[in-house]
Amino acid sequence: MSTENEGAAVPPEAGSRPAPPTPHPDPAVPPAPDFKPAVGAAPDAPSGPIGPPGEPAAGSRLPEPAPPAPTPPVAPPASPPAVAAEGAPVASGTGHPLPDPAAGSGDTASWWAEGGSQAAQDGPQALHGSPGGPADPWGTVPAPPSQPPARKRSGGLVAALLAAVLVAGGIGGGIGYWAADQSDSSDSTTISALGNPKSESRTPGSVSDIAGKALPSVVTIEAQGSNGEGGTGTGFVYDTQGHILTNNHVVASAADNGKLTATFSNGKRYTAEVVGRAQGYDVAVVKLKNASGAELTPLPLGNSDKVQVGDATVAIGAPFGLSGTVTTGIVSAKNRPVASSDGGGGNASYMSALQTDASINPGNSGGPLLNGDGGVIGINSAIQSAGNGGGLGGETQQSGSIGLGFAIPINQAKHVAQQLIKTGEPVYPVIEATVNMKDTGDGATIAGNGAGGSQAVVPNGPADKAGLKAGDVIVKLNDTVIDSGPTLISEIWTHKPGDKVTITYKRDGKQSTTQVTLGQRKGDS
Repeated sequence: MSTENEGAAVPPEAGSRPAPPTPHPDPAVPPAPDFKPAVGAAPDAPSGPIGPPGEPAAGSRLPEPAPPAPTPPVAPPASPPAVAAEGAPVASGTGHPLPDPAAGSGDTASWWAEGGSQAAQDGPQALHGSPGGPADPWGTVPAPPSQPPARKRSGGLVAALLAAVLVAGGIGGGIGYWAADQSDSSDSTTISALGNPKSESRTPGSVSDIAGKALPSVVTIEAQGSNGEGGTGTGFVYDTQGHILTNNHVVASAADNGKLTATFSNGKRYTAEVVGRAQGYDVAVVKLKNASGAELTPLPLGNSDKVQVGDATVAIGAPFGLSGTVTTGIVSAKNRPVASSDGGGGNASYMSALQTDASINPGNSGGPLLNGDGGVIGINSAIQSAGNGGGLGGETQQSGSIGLGFAIPINQAKHVAQQLIKTGEPVYPVIEATVNMKDTGDGATIAGNGAGGSQAVVPNGPADKAGLKAGDVIVKLNDTVIDSGPTLISEIWTHKPGDKVTITYKRDGKQSTTQVTLGQRKGDS
């Protein structure tokens, strides 16, 4: 705002004669008449736009600059006239700024996008000047008076204050004009968010890049048993022959004369059959029956042994049947001993799992857990749930994720998958000793008796050859602390038959170590 009111009349000093009027180039233009509002009342503005010259009205296009108007002659007023907005055209006989014919309705305050009034905090009704909204000092003006105000000298100060408010309103309107998105209809004002070049570039290694490459190789599996029972899970392309890697508990219901289908992200559905499944590992391999038209791009496999806590993870699956769902997180723990069950009364599965906080829910089971390079580091298999007293499980539990998901390390799953494709049955490493599964905290205790009253330590088996006896408490396997029977089994199953491991155990309060060569067991019993 200018420090002087250009073109406004200036009251004469006391005792001086008013200066004669200055001749104007165009004598046909009459001088602006005096106008003073009554004390305490401000002259009313028209419903058109308010602001300094050059400020566009809300929803309008930028106007062409107008040539400067000739300066009217200054008449000696009896008292100071009202001061209009700086440089605004004035209607003859009123002292009010004229509305801009290019302006909008004046009912929509577009300036609220930045630096708006209290109306901007009171909801859409107030923002758009709807009846009942709070008074808006810049976007809404009062009705003109019914009769001319009385001439009082103190009105000049009120008019000057009003001029300052009007100019400030014009500044606010200008800011709003540039911040708001223009519309030819002038019916609404929208805010356009600036694009983020980094996120829109889909750079290699971004989540969108990883998901875009992996989704075509992830399938939604629907399994239905001969009794009509079944569920939905996930799997992913393992090789170009049409093998799909998934969880055992995803396909178990359809393993015996059931129906099994795999649906790709492009909507193509194929019937499938179970090639082999390992209940103890919770790993299964299925194969598309007619894969001639399928786009079979195997997902690259990472190295789960090199995973570190804090590494980024991306999980893909069909939680609650919502195919193609992508979630992210980190590896929150490694070598987490997990015993899980499908809730169907079958034997439990044991894994030394990767723990992740990526959201995993029923239906994610069998789907890939990817690293930041897009390689598979695990098969999502189980969740810890607060809804069932802390149990673990898969598709039969309808409780949701609490940020504790568990995946079978891909190095172990790959070995199992190769065995299933080759022979159709799993092979487990064993020490051939029965341990208590309910004792926790102090180690894995070798039971007094085996199943059906048999000996807990199989004669001439790996544990017997290493000198282990009933009652011994195993507290370590290599460098891994053993706190329970499930932990011992989970750790043994990370190895292969024939591997040599060092077992630390306690007997009669004395700690000792021994070396055990792992034996093998074929099939699920």
